[in-house]
Amino acid sequence: MTESIAPPSAKTETRTTRDLAKVAVSGWLGTAMEFMDFQLYSLAAAIVFNKIFFPDVSPVIGLIAAMATYGVGYVARLVGAVYFGRMGDRIGRKKVLFITIALMGASTTLIGVLPTYAMIGIWAPILLVALRLIQGFGAGAEIAGATVMLAEYAPARRRGLISSLVCLGTNSGTLAASALWAILVAVLSEEQLLSWGWRIPFLASFLLMIFAVWIRRSLKESPVFEQREDVVDGVAIAKRDLAAETASDATQSRSTTHSTSTIEAALHQRKGKSFLIALGLRFGQAGNSGLIQTFLIGYLATVLLMNKSIGTTAIMIGSIIGFATIPLIGILGDRFGRRPLYLVLSTLTALFAIPMMLMVTSGDPTLVTIGVVVGLNLGVLSLFSMESVTMAEFFGARTRFTQLALAKEIGGILATAIGPILAATLTAVTGHWWPLAAMLIGYSLITLVSAAVGPEVRGRDMVRLEDAV
Repeated sequence: MTESIAPPSAKTETRTTRDLAKVAVSGWLGTAMEFMDFQLYSLAAAIVFNKIFFPDVSPVIGLIAAMATYGVGYVARLVGAVYFGRMGDRIGRKKVLFITIALMGASTTLIGVLPTYAMIGIWAPILLVALRLIQGFGAGAEIAGATVMLAEYAPARRRGLISSLVCLGTNSGTLAASALWAILVAVLSEEQLLSWGWRIPFLASFLLMIFAVWIRRSLKESPVFEQREDVVDGVAIAKRDLAAETASDATQSRSTTHSTSTIEAALHQRKGKSFLIALGLRFGQAGNSGLIQTFLIGYLATVLLMNKSIGTTAIMIGSIIGFATIPLIGILGDRFGRRPLYLVLSTLTALFAIPMMLMVTSGDPTLVTIGVVVGLNLGVLSLFSMESVTMAEFFGARTRFTQLALAKEIGGILATAIGPILAATLTAVTGHWWPLAAMLIGYSLITLVSAAVGPEVRGRDMVRLEDAV
């Protein structure tokens, strides 16, 4: 027995719960692969790449060079967000999601067969950078595309819960990559790890890619894309042609009044307000993630001189608990609305910032773990769950993919990339933990203000072409 997901129209066939399940699995796999790929590389860059791809420089310079190749992926992500975002809005979500998963999977697998510096010299790091660029190019639109697809498939009353499933992929990918490297480091000698062991995680990702590609080949297009009034034969009409067509229709028949007014509303709406609000909502989640999941782990080990395993164990525990937190927040968002939940979560995160830092700096491993686990679930994973559905509902169907991808990537670069650097500078200058608490509060307040000035978008008609504001 199946349930109708999308109302049938002349332009789209009915979607079933089976179709929705395929999209959910596809989104989860794609996001898991994205975060697994980047986590695999970041760990490899820290453990082995400085030795096998940059051996002719000092260890410090080699590590910096290895991390730099990690960073170029983020530049490529922004380019990918623009390119594939526009493509997804023009020719459909399904085609783009197939391309992005193939690009990510192929580039990650190829890293596993790269010759080392000892084999081909300078060409080894050059090829590594090239593959990182391809990987980032595909990843720039992956999570945005999966988010759009799920939100457009989901019934309005369960959109928050279903859209939150994309977020579960982040936990799955991060945990899988961390577990793979933990096993390799534990069972292989350093010589084995450097000679062939480092290739195993990258080659193993090929199996995940094959399964994800197989799933995505059988997906049906987003029902929202097919129902869009500006789409003809599976392709969106260009803005110039659309404006001319609506002007002509308006003079011909009253029967086209509704369609014409709907399209004109999207064409003439001043863009930017919804994007800026979405960017503000993104800042809290991305900024808190950079501080808690990246900087704080290093701060525990290098500044507080605690055992390195304490921070990483806390993140793993928090990620596992996140498998319950993420869907729960999705359910609450469907029940009480997006705006109230954002206001509550960002306020609680700001209030918890100082207590969390007091626990983290206490020196007690138990208190440190509790502080990190609560901070991760409250200020990162909960907001991520809300972000997945709210940002999709903020944007109109005509530019939803592009705007969502750009908001995610720009917000991620500004908050996640710059945040840890700023935190390191401030803590070094002051010699105290209060800058970290201040930054957590600042990021949370940006999200709080954005939610306060933004509209409630729960249950919004996803076929509408114009943005929410």
